[in-house]
Amino acid sequence: MEPRRIILAVVLMAVVLIATPYIFPAPNVPPGATGARPDSAAVLTDSAAAVNRALVDAAISGAQTPTAASAASSAAAPTPVMGAVADSLALPAVVIDTATVTTPKAVYRTTNRGAALIGATMTQYPALSSKGRATGEQVEFAQTGDRLLGFRIVVPGDTIDLTRQVFRSSQQTEGDRVVVRYEAELGSASRTASIRYSFLPDSYRVDVSAAVAGVPENSFLLIDLPPGFRSAEADSAENNTHLSYAYKPELSGAEGISFSSLDPGEREIDAGPITWAVAKNKYFILGVLAPKGTPGFAEVNVTGGPRVAKEATRAQGTLVAPLKAGNVAFEVYAGPQEFKRLVAMGREFETSNPYGGWIQGIVQPFATLVIRTLLWMKATLGLSYGWILVIFGVAIRIVLWPLNQKAMRSSMQMQRIQPELQAIQTKYKGDPQKLQAAMMQVYKEHGMSPFSGLSGCVPMLIPLPVFFALFFVFQNTIEFRGVPFLWFPDISLKDPFYVIPVLVAITAMLLSWLGMRGVKANEQQKMMMYLMPAVMMVIFLNMASGLNLYYFVQNLASLPQQWLISRERAKPVIRG
Repeated sequence: MEPRRIILAVVLMAVVLIATPYIFPAPNVPPGATGARPDSAAVLTDSAAAVNRALVDAAISGAQTPTAASAASSAAAPTPVMGAVADSLALPAVVIDTATVTTPKAVYRTTNRGAALIGATMTQYPALSSKGRATGEQVEFAQTGDRLLGFRIVVPGDTIDLTRQVFRSSQQTEGDRVVVRYEAELGSASRTASIRYSFLPDSYRVDVSAAVAGVPENSFLLIDLPPGFRSAEADSAENNTHLSYAYKPELSGAEGISFSSLDPGEREIDAGPITWAVAKNKYFILGVLAPKGTPGFAEVNVTGGPRVAKEATRAQGTLVAPLKAGNVAFEVYAGPQEFKRLVAMGREFETSNPYGGWIQGIVQPFATLVIRTLLWMKATLGLSYGWILVIFGVAIRIVLWPLNQKAMRSSMQMQRIQPELQAIQTKYKGDPQKLQAAMMQVYKEHGMSPFSGLSGCVPMLIPLPVFFALFFVFQNTIEFRGVPFLWFPDISLKDPFYVIPVLVAITAMLLSWLGMRGVKANEQQKMMMYLMPAVMMVIFLNMASGLNLYYFVQNLASLPQQWLISRERAKPVIRG
C-alpha cells in the first residue's frame, strides 16, 4: 500500500503543476514593458509620491527625516500588485550609483538617489584613537545611512521629496573643476529638476545650483543639513557636546544652537534673510552659504532629534531657499574649521563658532585676536604649537609687567596704611564727618586715594579675557588637534598623567605665599592660600593640556615679579 500512495501523490502533484497555468493564466504584458526604465521609474515615482506629503508633513512638524539608507530601501521596494499577477510583474531593479570626486584635500561622494551629498572624507586629517593617536583611517563626516545634504521642493499645496527620486547622473571636467550633474522628471516631462555640483580643486568648497522647471514662482528649495556627524576624535563623548548648528542673519551676529539645547521635537525658526547656516562638531564643519551680493536664505529651521542615553547626537536643520525663476545657487564648505580658510570664505564665516555663550560680545573679539596672534607666531617662528603657547604665556606677562607692578605696589601701600585707617575708624566711630576727613588726610599723606585699591585690581583682570578666549579657542581650533608636546599626545586633550594641573596648583600656591610675605594674615587668608590652588587643580584636571601649559607658564613668569614685590614690602618704610 505504501508504494501506491507515493505514486498517487506524485501523479497528483504533476497534474497540479501542469494544470495551474491553464486554470490561472498570466495576463499579457504590453510590449516594451519588461525592462523599460522609464516605466519602472514611473512606478517608483508614483509609490514615493503617495507618501511624500506624509513625510514632508512629519519633517515640518519636527519628526526626524528618514535617513538615506531607509529612504533608499523603502523607495526601491516594488509596488505590491494584487493577486497572483504579482509574481509575473517582476520590475527591473533601479540602479543607484555613487559619484566619487577626489580633490587634493578631500574625497566627496554624491548619489543619484535624491542627488544628495552623502560623504566627505578629509584625507589630510587622521581619525584618532582613544589615546589620541592616528588609527590609520581618515576623518569621515557622514554616519552610515545619513545624508550630508538633502533636498525637497515646496510648491503651493504640495511638497516633492527628492530623497526618493532617482536621477540620471553625469560627470565631466570643466576647466580645473569636476562637475557632477543630476537630472530627473518629477512625475511628468514638464516638471523637471537638475542639481549641479562643481568641486573646486585644492579646496573644501563646492558650488551647488538647482534648476527646477514647471513649478510656480512662489516655490522653495528646502536644503537639509547633516543630522549628525561621525566622531573621529579621541574623546567621542566630549566631541558630541560640540554638535550644533549655527547661522548668521544678515543684520546681526552669528547665533549657535547646540543639539543638547533642544528637547526632542523642539523647534527653533528664524526668518531670513540668512547669510549662511552650518552643522558642526568639535573640529569640522559643513556650511551652506548664499553667494556674495545675493539675497540670503528665507528661513532656517532647527528641530531637536531623539536622544540615546541622554546624549543629544541627532537633530535636523533645514534652510529655505526661494526658487527665483526656478533657480537657486549656493556654496558649500565641507571641511576643517581652519581659521584662515573660514576667513577666506568671507561673509564673516569665521564666526561660525560663536564663542562665549552669553558673554559672546566680550569673548569673541578676544578669541579672534588670540587665534590670529597664535597663527602669526606659528608662521613666523616655525615652532610647535606647544612652544608657541610657552612663548605666548611669557610674552603676555612681559607686556603686563608695568601694569602688574603698579597694581602690586598700590596693593602694598593699601596694606601699609590699614593700621592707620583702622585706628581712625575706632577713634571717630560716632562722627562720620570727622572720620571721612581723617581718612582723606591719611590717603593724601601717602599719595593715594580711596580708589587706589580698585586701580590695583584692574591689571589683575586684564589676563582673564585672554584666558577665557583661549579656553574657547582650544575647544574648536583644529590647528591644535593631534599636536604632541613633551609627554602630551595631543595639546587639545587633557594631560593623561595630570602633571600640569598639579604644577598649576603648586605655582598658584607659591604666588599666594609670596603675596602674603610681610603681611599680617588672618586665619581666613591663610586658609584661602591653600584652598584656592586646590580648587584650581580640580577645575584644570580635565581641561586641554595646552591651556594648562599656558596657565602654568603664566604663573612661572609671575613668580619673579611677585618675589621682587615681596622683598620691597619687607623693607622698612622711610618717610621724610
